[in-house]
Amino acid sequence: MKLIVSNISDVPIYEQIKQQVKSAILSGELQEDEALPSLRTLAKELKISVLTITRAYNELEEEGFVKNIQGRGCFVMGRGSELIREQMICKIENNLAEAISTARIADLQPAELHRLLDILWEENNND
Repeated sequence: MKLIVSNISDVPIYEQIKQQVKSAILSGELQEDEALPSLRTLAKELKISVLTITRAYNELEEEGFVKNIQGRGCFVMGRGSELIREQMICKIENNLAEAISTARIADLQPAELHRLLDILWEENNND
């Protein structure tokens, strides 16, 4: 996972880190029980304060995305985590809302959209 922070962004650096880690977890780039980079390592790589990384990791833990194990580091929570599941459902809802809007523009009927979803579901399960 490669994190990129911008000093000229209006978004605070800890929030940029938090959003990128959260995105990597939801996309599957970071797997369950995978260790996040250590506070010092990441601070050194990004040339920012350890306190900034600590704030991002603490907020990720509060939101249920990671667990901090004293003396071992920060690890990705399992997909069974209710908060992660809820975030994924929210992402699905947003994507489906966009698909519905596009389908309406294309004058696609609900049954056709359902059929398309079924086809795509089957294709993805066969990979």
